[in-house]
Amino acid sequence: MDLPRNDEQISTGAGDIILYQGNSLVIYYETNSWNFTRIGKNEGVTGEELLDAFGSGDVTVTFSLE
Repeated sequence: MDLPRNDEQISTGAGDIILYQGNSLVIYYETNSWNFTRIGKNEGVTGEELLDAFGSGDVTVTFSLE
């Protein structure tokens, strides 16, 4: 199932949460430029911290609103 998209040319950074091709959520740990829909950002985290937290296997991420 695809989600609604609002793709625009952006540059990502560590912690950016992106909707990729309408059907995948991606958390970036490095910079990248492409047509994406930005969903949100995990503030105050570095790319190295994200790589350490995610490790090398599958990852389950839970999103919540406060």
